[in-house]
Amino acid sequence: MRLLVLAVGRLKHGAEADLAARYLKRVTQAGRSVGLRSIEVVEIRESRAQDAARRKLEEAIALANMIPDDAVLVLLDERGESLGSAAFAETLARWRDGGQDSVVFVIGGADGIAETLRGRAKITLSFGPATWPHQLVRIMLLEQLYRAVTLLSGHPYHRD
Repeated sequence: MRLLVLAVGRLKHGAEADLAARYLKRVTQAGRSVGLRSIEVVEIRESRAQDAARRKLEEAIALANMIPDDAVLVLLDERGESLGSAAFAETLARWRDGGQDSVVFVIGGADGIAETLRGRAKITLSFGPATWPHQLVRIMLLEQLYRAVTLLSGHPYHRD
């Protein structure tokens, strides 16, 4: 299974970029043992439109062009469902074991995600009700993907 993280905005060089790169490397290396062919992060340019609705629409078009037709679409949004790490790992395993070829995680821009993409999503995930900077959401997602991979590969979970 291929994992694709689509993120509106760019991580600038620094601590956040370093931490994201570290988790991306970890999940890539460990993921092979549990059937993950690849994981890729693609940055989508933020819209420069003056109007928030127009920005969301332009970003949604750019994101939609990157999503494979048969992919499971997962949105990250504070209004989404909170899954514990074990449940997140089980969800990934269910998609993998069901023969899903691609799972795409979308981190929208500062204005959020257009309704056109919301309607296509299989699930909307939240890292809690707080508003997080998009850079941190990316790091938290990569960390949770890494944690899921370790759980799927049989590492004991300290919360059990």
